[in-house]
Amino acid sequence: MSDQPAIVPRQDLQFGLDGDIPRWWFGGDPFKTRLFDAFSVLFPEGERFFINCVRDYRDRVTDPAQQQQVRDFIRQEGQHGMVHDAFNRRLERQGIPVKKIEQVLHRLMEDERRFFPRRFTLACTAAAEHMTAVTTHGFSVNGQQFLEADRRVNAMYLWHGMEEIEHKAVAFDVRQQVARGGYLVRLLAMLYTSITFPLTVFSIMNLMFRIDGFSLRRRLGLWWRGLRWMYGRNGLYSGVAGHYWAWYRPGFHPWKHGGMQTYDTWLAAFQRSGDPLVAADAVRATVAGEAAPTAALPA
Repeated sequence: MSDQPAIVPRQDLQFGLDGDIPRWWFGGDPFKTRLFDAFSVLFPEGERFFINCVRDYRDRVTDPAQQQQVRDFIRQEGQHGMVHDAFNRRLERQGIPVKKIEQVLHRLMEDERRFFPRRFTLACTAAAEHMTAVTTHGFSVNGQQFLEADRRVNAMYLWHGMEEIEHKAVAFDVRQQVARGGYLVRLLAMLYTSITFPLTVFSIMNLMFRIDGFSLRRRLGLWWRGLRWMYGRNGLYSGVAGHYWAWYRPGFHPWKHGGMQTYDTWLAAFQRSGDPLVAADAVRATVAGEAAPTAALPA
């Protein structure tokens, strides 16, 4: 397969998100569950922010191939937002004030677009896309972390992540080739994003924990164990730190970094089945050291 796969917007996919998904769908662990729940609450507004930042320069893109990449990027990001909106409805039924959180996020992101130059917000978009790609490529390194997650939610996040890989260079290339942002802007954008992104996610998580009824003592325990799971030895982000730090190299480009093993497995299964759950099952089987079930992958 090519090192730069085609950007393919996939619509009308079914994940079974209206089914009996457990409250603690990630192995019964509140921290792991709420981390990805917080991602989901953040994504719809975040995707709209990314789309708007790329659209700021859309009229300046003259290369037909790049124009098509921008269109496909916008379509993929828009679809991601809609699927996470559907997932977030079940969070609302748990008492999570998703709409109020989104209103706060919308104001914050609009303030960023008013306060910062367009070149900087585009660089922040490219930086956030890089951080998302780092997490997604982590599936190749630490995919066993997700074996205990609910099959349906895991399938949603794998689909989202695989499409993030497909368009991971779009904002970066528009920034580099059209907006002409320099290295210092790229450096500052990643430093800014590396602080604001996790702080936003952790703030949403802490609100969720309070609504879940966890005492302060219990919350501190969740944070202690959870942060070790994320950043400790053999944690969620172990093995991909070098991918993150590559951004700071002057000659960095997204397609120079990140393994494609999980993407190749997912794409082959999806192309054969058209089903994101079957594609996710193929990834899970590979991670577990099993052969993907051919009966579930019709030719």
